[in-house]
Amino acid sequence: QVQLVESGGGLVQPGGSLRLSCAASGTIFSINPMGWYRQAPGKQRELVASISSGGSTNYADSVKGRFTISRDNAKNTVYLQLNSLKPEDTAVYYCNLGAMRRSQYYPNYWGQGTQVTVSS
Repeated sequence: QVQLVESGGGLVQPGGSLRLSCAASGTIFSINPMGWYRQAPGKQRELVASISSGGSTNYADSVKGRFTISRDNAKNTVYLQLNSLKPEDTAVYYCNLGAMRRSQYYPNYWGQGTQVTVSS
């Protein structure tokens, strides 16, 4: 029943910005921690940002200061604002509904992914 649908990916030049959205259904969204992962070619999937049910956020060091995760519980949607994009940010970005314990994010349900390509 849980469905996560990402949108907002695309091609952007270095230094540019994108805003990714993830619409959730089939869950009591407001109580769920959410995360954004990414997987670049030849690399493992990595957690880039997470947000607790209370709105506390965590970021991977590689994106800290450039990306912002947020949520709108009224819209059952989590966002990832990507600023100052670099070519190394190129990846498929996946929304995830999971759990948190001691500020550690644990993935559960996955979205289908949205491609972000940073290139001139």
